Amino acid sequence: MERTAYKEFVNWKNKKNRKPLIVNGARQVGKTWLLKEFGSKEFESFAYINCDDTPEMKNAFSDFDTERLIRIFSSLSGVEISPEKTLIVLDEIQEVPLALTSLKYFCENANEYHIAVAGSLLGIGLHEGTGFPVGKVDEIKLYPLSFEEFCNALGKRQLIEQVKKHRWNELSTLSHTFIELLRQYYYVGGMPAVVKDYCENQNLTAVRQIQNQILADYKRDFSKHVPKETLPKVNIVWEAIPSQLAKENKKFIYSAIKKGARAKEFENAIQWLLDAGLVYKVPRVAKIEKPLKFYEDFDSFKLFVVDLGLLGAMVEVLPKDVLVNAKAFTEYKGCFTEQYVLQELMTLGQNVYYYSKENSTLEIDFIIQKDEVYPIEVKAEENLRSKSLKAVYENNHALKPCRFSMSDYREQDWLTNVPLYLAREWIKEGSL
Repeated sequence: MERTAYKEFVNWKNKKNRKPLIVNGARQVGKTWLLKEFGSKEFESFAYINCDDTPEMKNAFSDFDTERLIRIFSSLSGVEISPEKTLIVLDEIQEVPLALTSLKYFCENANEYHIAVAGSLLGIGLHEGTGFPVGKVDEIKLYPLSFEEFCNALGKRQLIEQVKKHRWNELSTLSHTFIELLRQYYYVGGMPAVVKDYCENQNLTAVRQIQNQILADYKRDFSKHVPKETLPKVNIVWEAIPSQLAKENKKFIYSAIKKGARAKEFENAIQWLLDAGLVYKVPRVAKIEKPLKFYEDFDSFKLFVVDLGLLGAMVEVLPKDVLVNAKAFTEYKGCFTEQYVLQELMTLGQNVYYYSKENSTLEIDFIIQKDEVYPIEVKAEENLRSKSLKAVYENNHALKPCRFSMSDYREQDWLTNVPLYLAREWIKEGSL
């Protein structure tokens, strides 16, 4: 399975000022697999240690003598470690917090070694722990497979190559093929284990079983790792996200999950889910102007789950409603389509916001900033009415409005319509 993040790993390997690498991301997004693939292909040798399965690691960090630690890593992995030739991977590093601290000393005293770390719920440890090597590490964030990666996994490489030529208008002849693939992606999502099974077996029942197993694993993580006083709130927030997204106004409303609830009561629960990489938070901006960060409203936000396929499993959407009659596209107030577009934006490392006008129904689904500010409207159908986009553009002609919909690519005087299946590539390399 090819991951676009692989290039980031190669770039890290070849950096002159390389630092130890932290690979972050939600559980089961493929961190361990990608590190093993990277180590086996790009290095002469590969020393892998799972800190959770190796009790000796808990006592290895009596000090931070890097020469001694390299000898220990070599002994425990059974691999002769050579500078510049061996990738050292410490997996499940959250089980040994001092191992995380040691990265500072590898950066300062032994930078000739390639060392990378990963772990389940590592974000929780990074948020709560002490001794984090600030400024002494590089970081790569891994997400579920994008639509492009999903298509490649299904053997549609030639189709994706056509997309990368950026002949946007010509791709309309292939729209039916892309939409059928998009239907599959809406149901399967981008969790590697799910995609792998689907590619090999095309079994929709198995897909849902694996998705449900991942969701069950997440719930077990809640019970195991969330503080007792916060656990009920984490469960409430997690279970409430789909219903919040199904509203016309997708702003997260505390009182909708518990009568009389206030932000202070649920802040820790939301932060835990964010640190675990299980949710994406899209804050509101009060004004659509550069720099967007200046206008962030910390009290208003949308919450999305980590993966489109898992969202479908959470609400038990039927295969026929996605693959045959497309109810998932048109029902649920377009929440699946917004989830899809957000995931595509997140894989590009974009800071994403949304906009709503005070005392008005005017709302823009997403706002991103590159050289200019781009208000983005998401349409689950071929509906080409864009009253909100038009309104914000009339107020500021410096904006670059775009609409993602099921309609073909077209450029208008003030707006560009981009087919949903081209969203990521157009944002990455197109007119933006």
